[in-house]
Amino acid sequence: MRLLLPSPPAAWMVLSVLALLAACHQAAAAVPTLSTASRWVVDEGGSRVKLACVNWPSHLEPMLAEGLGKRPVGAIAADVAAMGFNCVRLTWPTFLVTNASYGNLTVAQSFQRLSLTESLAGVKVNNPGVVDLKLIDALKAVVSSLGEHDLMVILDNHLSKPGWCCSNTDGNGFFGDALFDPDVWVDGLTRMAATFAAAPNVVGMSLRNELRGPRQNANDWYKYMQRGAEAVHAANPRVLVILSGLSFDNDLAFLNSRPVNLSFAGKAAFEVHWYSFSNSQEWSSGNANQACARVSAGVTRRALYLLDRGWPVILSEFGVDNRGVNANDNRYYGCAAAVAADLDLDWALWALQGSYYLREGVLGLDEVYGVLDWSWCKPRNATALRRVQALQRPLRGPGLAEAAPYTVLFHPMTGMCVVRRRSLAEQTLELGPCNETEAWAYSAQEQRLALRDSPQMCLRAEGAGRAASLGASCADAMARWRLVSDSKLHVAVNATASSSAAGGGTLCLDVGADGRSVVTNPCRCLSADNSCDPESQWFKLVTSTRSVAAAKQNLLAQLPLRLKNWKIRSF
Repeated sequence: MRLLLPSPPAAWMVLSVLALLAACHQAAAAVPTLSTASRWVVDEGGSRVKLACVNWPSHLEPMLAEGLGKRPVGAIAADVAAMGFNCVRLTWPTFLVTNASYGNLTVAQSFQRLSLTESLAGVKVNNPGVVDLKLIDALKAVVSSLGEHDLMVILDNHLSKPGWCCSNTDGNGFFGDALFDPDVWVDGLTRMAATFAAAPNVVGMSLRNELRGPRQNANDWYKYMQRGAEAVHAANPRVLVILSGLSFDNDLAFLNSRPVNLSFAGKAAFEVHWYSFSNSQEWSSGNANQACARVSAGVTRRALYLLDRGWPVILSEFGVDNRGVNANDNRYYGCAAAVAADLDLDWALWALQGSYYLREGVLGLDEVYGVLDWSWCKPRNATALRRVQALQRPLRGPGLAEAAPYTVLFHPMTGMCVVRRRSLAEQTLELGPCNETEAWAYSAQEQRLALRDSPQMCLRAEGAGRAASLGASCADAMARWRLVSDSKLHVAVNATASSSAAGGGTLCLDVGADGRSVVTNPCRCLSADNSCDPESQWFKLVTSTRSVAAAKQNLLAQLPLRLKNWKIRSF
């Protein structure tokens, strides 16, 4: 079945709004100064800080953060914080600070030259204080507002000339392209780093978005990216310096044989982008399990291997069409979320914006990948947002050794984890918030999934279409669990080997018709079938060291789970 996420009922929306408002009044937390410790991003005390960011573009032709014609900047920042994100990847074009014909413009002048009359009128109503500011000062105002809501900022040099990104032939792709003079770029990085050196919530600078095009090569990458990194660090040694790869930031494989050479340590990280379209139509035209195994192995080989080399790798762009009409996106997300949870990645979702002032000649273009709707007034899809929120909480890392390592049964398509139903018999299992997870222990050799603290209680299949249970009978075939698909996301028993299972066959963990109960059903889509959708049966065994006892919960996580109709649709 296709997992689609429902439009929430009115009560859900009311509770969501109340949660957002309440979150705005929580006690402020100081923004940390970040550095790195092996693969982790850490604070001054050496404890892990997981970057759970959202992208907010400010690099298009108007050169003003999108949405300021729809809502006050403080209201947008408050919503970002209330949705559980702790940082913003804020984009900017080089020419903003290196080309006077752009940099000397006020917000009003920038919009007037583009005939953005209606958008400018909206900015005057919602953010009158920025209208007569120079564009760089307007960007400072956005950064300041994000800081007032305890949101970290990563400044991302998205391209040189303001506009939509990216193509191989837009002149912005690689060093030496028509619009990409390396000296101008380094000058821009230096200016921007110095400009925001006094902004404590600017914690990182991404050197360049999606290097690409026919000129790209590793030798020039080392020559110029190392130079840019040194320039940023010299101008602002407090920030993380984030280096992107080649081929639209899909490829860092060249670092496998030649590490980066910088004069500073503990302040550098890498980034990678991963979308469904990075692999053409592979998700929709092939078997989903085989595609997941093949594509995720490729991402690991090209970029995520650096985690094992002691470097942080930030998944700085990923996302989907939230309307649920893109088959590639629908299948890709469960796989990408499983990888992100398994590796406990730092990440930045594309994207915050519900619409644009002007994109590729279109006024007010709707952004279907946006977290917010076209009006910027509410989440585009609250349940789709909720499954992303499941990735916001760190699972392990320095300072998070709250418990001995244990296994979490994570369901990527819903963002939920397997928990015990507390209101009924405790052996009944269901999907629930991941901060209420059970601590499982899995032995691949014994093929046993048991409660870590009650090892005599193990996970059992009771038959096709029946609820999975916890029981003390752990030696028979119905309690022996294997990962049976190429994706390693199907958790299955061999019911044929059991005398008590009607019908036999291989049974996989699945989600019941109510959208919440954990059941077993005949495994689907294990191979060959290209039209089959396995996502309800995808469970990832993830390692955590967080306290098993539920700590303070995000207000949204306490709201009722309404997942009976799973397909993503807009509302």
